[in-house]
Amino acid sequence: HLSFFSGFGPFRQYLVNSSWEAVKELSKRGLGGNIDLRIMQLPVVYQKAKEQICKIWTTLQPLLTVHVGLASSATALIILEQCGKNKGYHERDACGFHPEGACCVLDGPEKIDSTINMKALWKNISVEGTDIVLSRDAGRYICDYTYYTSLYYGNGRAAFIHVPPLSESVTAEFLGKALQTIILAMLEQCGEQR
Repeated sequence: HLSFFSGFGPFRQYLVNSSWEAVKELSKRGLGGNIDLRIMQLPVVYQKAKEQICKIWTTLQPLLTVHVGLASSATALIILEQCGKNKGYHERDACGFHPEGACCVLDGPEKIDSTINMKALWKNISVEGTDIVLSRDAGRYICDYTYYTSLYYGNGRAAFIHVPPLSESVTAEFLGKALQTIILAMLEQCGEQR
């Protein structure tokens, strides 16, 4: 089964983006022999991120796509995002642009929920050394935009996880291990849904 993972490149003061470092670490760790794990770094640019997401879904058609983003406000929190929102994208990206109409898909639904039950995940898994929280608002920037786009093109078979910035206690290795735990639980859910 193919599963696809993305993290983001540098933006603002984050020259090293913890989301990409975590995804690279996950790739080293793997998810077991029956999961073909592919990774990609997305730019913090609306249009380019959207093009990459469309390409993933049209050419690869993965079982699940998991996007990982940096939550600069979180210190030691991992945030599981349940849904993506279509409108409200007024903040400019790394190239100074925002999407036409400030939305992801012009005639798309207002919000799309992931087929992954994040609440069940949140209740049933724990990662030593960090708190996991549930969210229904991924923030109306590139993270939320990417998530909605992926949910739209992947018929809900996408997930989004926000990770904190890297620090002495939050290392790439730590985040990679945390992602591995969370994503194995997600894949188990996918198996139960089939």
